[in-house]
Amino acid sequence: MDDIDPVEQALHAARALVLADLAAREVAAAEVVSMVEDAVTHRRWWVEQWPEGVTYVAGLVAQDVQDALLERYGRWPICPVCASGDPHALDVEPELGPDPHWVCGKQGVVVAPVGGLT
Repeated sequence: MDDIDPVEQALHAARALVLADLAAREVAAAEVVSMVEDAVTHRRWWVEQWPEGVTYVAGLVAQDVQDALLERYGRWPICPVCASGDPHALDVEPELGPDPHWVCGKQGVVVAPVGGLT
C-alpha cells in the first residue's frame, strides 16, 4: 500500500472543504472552481517551502478564494448572522492555524467550520 503524501492529502482536503462551501452558497461556477485550483497551486508551493504549515492549508485556501472572489464578484460568504446593516463577509479564524472556522467578525459568532457552510 502506497503512503499518501501529507501535503497532497492536506491540499485535496482543503480543495474539497472550500468547494463544499462554494456549493452550499451556490457560487461554484467553473470560473470560481478555477480560483480554487489557483489557490491550491499557490499553497502547494507555500507548504513545500514551509512543511510545518500543512495544518494551516484549509484556512489559507479559503482566504485565498475569498480574496479572489472579492476582487471579481464581491463579498463571500455573506454573513447569515447579521440581519440588519450592510451585508458583510464572514472571516476565517484563526487566520493562520489549524481547524479554521467561518466567523462573524461583528458579532464574534462562529458560523461553521470551513467546509461546513449550509
